[in-house]
Amino acid sequence: MALRVGIVGAGWIATDHRVALEQLGQEVAAVCDVDRGRADALTRGRARVYTDWRELLEAEELDALWVATPPREHAGPAVAALERGLPVYLEKPLARTLEDGQAIVDAWRRTGGVCAIGYQWHAAEPLERLRDELGGQEIALLLGQSIGPTAPRPWFLERAGGGGNLLERGSHQLDLVRAVAGAVESAQAVASPVLLAQAEGERGDIEDAATLLLRCASGAVATVVVAWTREGQSGTYSLDVVASEATLHLELDPWFRLSGRAGGREIESRMTVHPFERSVARFLEAARARDPGRVFCTPDDALETLRAALACERSLLEGGRAVELAEVA
Repeated sequence: MALRVGIVGAGWIATDHRVALEQLGQEVAAVCDVDRGRADALTRGRARVYTDWRELLEAEELDALWVATPPREHAGPAVAALERGLPVYLEKPLARTLEDGQAIVDAWRRTGGVCAIGYQWHAAEPLERLRDELGGQEIALLLGQSIGPTAPRPWFLERAGGGGNLLERGSHQLDLVRAVAGAVESAQAVASPVLLAQAEGERGDIEDAATLLLRCASGAVATVVVAWTREGQSGTYSLDVVASEATLHLELDPWFRLSGRAGGREIESRMTVHPFERSVARFLEAARARDPGRVFCTPDDALETLRAALACERSLLEGGRAVELAEVA
């Protein structure tokens, strides 16, 4: 059964969602963006266009809502849609602030609605195999790398608006660390002053390269390296895990494959469906079944990733000191 979908926010990631929805046979019925021309371009004349998400929700009979706005604009449409009984696919991160993130979680719990957060790497099939292979083992070390270009957008350069590399890009790796090693207890972050992608005359107040150090409640420690490079540079996206009886390498975008050894065996696993498409398809299943637990990443899960990212941000702004997640409230 095709669902009638609305999209709030018509930036570059919304195009990826529109393509995935069309490939899965869904109907994009309405699009909203403060820039009407951008909304028109996303719809290609095939859906109604709005410049205010409130008007969209009032006027349209929808089966689900996609929210792909900048992070500080997530809470308004997400909470309103959940309170109307609409399933919500909310792009990551959950929000820009813990207060907004908690408001989304509260609405999700209060309504019992379906809400997926767009940490699409969470949907990678080789990640499931990695977690299975680590069952019963003690994890000692994790090394995450997220190095490569990304589409520039004005709010990404503004720490207050998007959180820069730590929140927009680093939180993908934080989400993976938590998915593999469990709860993060403390975080540290240091950044390089060297500009990799930002031009001198157009730079924002964010860093292009940073290293994060995380201590998990399980005893594992994780290092995450994040770097935003210029268009045309090659990218490296991966997660390495060292456990009591396993050394595993998870290659992420674009190949999504697992290799290494566990329990004396050679391990090899590859994706059969791209995680982005798999995440969207699973959300559609959950929306049809009205099953909040069927999605890959729920709001309460994403709230803890947000808390870890904000702890890293606080550490960065306070000279690299270790910040306990209990301090981020």
